[in-house]
Amino acid sequence: MESTGMQQAKYHKLIIALTFFAVIIIWSTTPITIKWSGEGVSYLFGIVMRMGIGTALACFLVFLKYKKLAMNGPARKVYFASAIAIFGGMMPVYWGAQYISSGLISVIFGLSPIVTGYLAWRFIHEKSFSLLKISGSIAGLAGLCIVFYQAPATNANYIVGVLAVLSAVLLHSISAVWIKSMKSDIPALSLVAGGLLFSMPLFITVYLIFAPPLPDEIPLKAIWSIVYLGVVGSVIGFVSYYYLLKHLPASSVALITLITPVLALLIGHVVNDEVISFSIYVGTALILTGLVLHQGEDILSKRLWRKQKKYYG
Repeated sequence: MESTGMQQAKYHKLIIALTFFAVIIIWSTTPITIKWSGEGVSYLFGIVMRMGIGTALACFLVFLKYKKLAMNGPARKVYFASAIAIFGGMMPVYWGAQYISSGLISVIFGLSPIVTGYLAWRFIHEKSFSLLKISGSIAGLAGLCIVFYQAPATNANYIVGVLAVLSAVLLHSISAVWIKSMKSDIPALSLVAGGLLFSMPLFITVYLIFAPPLPDEIPLKAIWSIVYLGVVGSVIGFVSYYYLLKHLPASSVALITLITPVLALLIGHVVNDEVISFSIYVGTALILTGLVLHQGEDILSKRLWRKQKKYYG
């Protein structure tokens, strides 16, 4: 019979696998629901309501489970780093979603493993940046250039929308690597609640300054999208993400974006009639090729290590 330790290890691996799959689904559906949450209302209303719902739910769950939210110095530092991903990673995406498709948002976020991998190598020495990883980075950047090439055939705000999402990718990657470098033992749920609390004043301030008056009637699709994003996207998604970030290397967690761009493109095309141009296809293919090259060395080395371990016992 298997020992208790082996059973616990298998259970832990199963939880990680299920969490990994859940994040893929959540991240694939988030771009389209972001667009829907701004239909008939300001995108600022959508993001503030989403984060407000997420903050209230996350804090309720923290107090239900842990009785309190840690507020010491190290905890505040982690919350601040988390707020960079929440505010800095979300606000540009919501703004950019006005000008580019939901599928393209996910495609651009597909560059995050490359950005995260470079930052992790440069600042916390997590992995070496080999020739294969450099080749993957070049392929990813080439794909992004092709995405930019579509701009003359679209509206004048296309490039600005792409740049906004790129800034979100950078801030999201900075946050991931910074949190990883702290090696904090704060539970994922508390990390999300603290990050949301630290970011809410920023969201509210931007809303009060720039948001237009609300319409007389808010579309039902926008309401349900905001609720979905607040509960699933902000709480379940972020908790799952930070859980993975705590138990896996930062660049391995970023592997999720190898799958989500394709799913998000298909979802946007099927449920929202979004047009996928030839340049988007080519750019997406190059970005995904870059991700495969960038992560291929790590996957291969892990397989070889497992084979050697099995052979030598």
